[in-house]
Amino acid sequence: MRRMPAAVVAFLIMLAMVACDGGTDSPASTPVPTPTAPAPAGGGVFNAEVALEKVASGFSKPLYVVEPPDGSGRLFVVEQAGKIRIIKDGALSAQPFLDAGPVIASSGNEQGLLGLAFHPKYKENGRFFVAYTARNGDNTLAEYRVSTDTGRANPSSAKVLLAIPDFASNHNGGMVAFGPDGYLYLSTGDGGQGGDPRANGQNKDALLAKILRIDVDGAEPYAIPPSNPFARGGGKAEVWAYGLRNPWRFSFDRKTGDLWIADVGQNKYEEVNFEPAGGKGGLNYGWNTMEGAHCFQPAAGCNQAGLTLPVSEYGRDDGCSITGGYVYRGAREPKLEGAYFFTDYCGGVIWALTKDAAGAWRRTPVLDSNLSISSFGEDQSGEVYAVSQKDGTIYRLKAK
Repeated sequence: MRRMPAAVVAFLIMLAMVACDGGTDSPASTPVPTPTAPAPAGGGVFNAEVALEKVASGFSKPLYVVEPPDGSGRLFVVEQAGKIRIIKDGALSAQPFLDAGPVIASSGNEQGLLGLAFHPKYKENGRFFVAYTARNGDNTLAEYRVSTDTGRANPSSAKVLLAIPDFASNHNGGMVAFGPDGYLYLSTGDGGQGGDPRANGQNKDALLAKILRIDVDGAEPYAIPPSNPFARGGGKAEVWAYGLRNPWRFSFDRKTGDLWIADVGQNKYEEVNFEPAGGKGGLNYGWNTMEGAHCFQPAAGCNQAGLTLPVSEYGRDDGCSITGGYVYRGAREPKLEGAYFFTDYCGGVIWALTKDAAGAWRRTPVLDSNLSISSFGEDQSGEVYAVSQKDGTIYRLKAK
């Protein structure tokens, strides 16, 4: 790994998507077909350069940015210590939308307020959902409602939907988003430490090391979508995908519905996983049998039957902790159309991932940002944003 300044190292300890040594054997995986991913629209060798345009600054440990579907044009920024802040017309509102600090764990390491998703009918029902680590360490999904003042949430409306016991402070996942199917998806890490010591990755009866999918409209506190792969048994009914180490960020292509998952690696490889729209879930992305496209446990000769391998990976020369992003679908930057943009928290280079004419995935560097980008975000028109912890700033991606 490249040598890093002390400030960046401190950030890494705080977020600690960085890998640890160790590992345990895992049971044989259930065969699941590996999908053949279609080329993104605008595929081919990507040849545009990217710049970052400052949107707003003054944030403390920002981790995510999203625009609600209410037509207000506001951007909501998640701060790790528990506050959700609002940007309106480039200005930062003085009052936070929500301060969840009293219910979350200390925001050191990888704990804190981690994710935010607005209900597709937020304008009508005022419902939104947050992922955080509770004071007892549980990986928690909670629902809130907006108050009569649309600039503030109602703290007393909090309702915990899921509280998943955890045994370590790191590898908490924490991305939460609605899919094009209207269901709510949540990412969870393998529980922490190193090497998946409790073999959660290959345990379909564990809620850790997964992408979960639930129906927040069908019942209290939630219903299980009948099309979930284990809705009728064989694993936890909430599970959509498994074999993930720390899927810190995932996203849906707003045009195609494809699912992109960036999974933080152990000590050698970072990976991007892909499920095309219309998939039936149940994909096994390999952890801890595999790290990226390579055997991890055992180190050679591992059983890869039924595993879905990443569409892209990189090693420690390029960073140490992948930050997943979005496929660009905005109208302002046509040169960026159809490319999946992501980066590494340590390395700072932003890449575009596309398919070339021969159908091979190509990872193209488009900007050396010199930033510690903790997350990307997307507004309602498909514009993509980068969240920088290094300077507490939100940027918008633009073509040079």
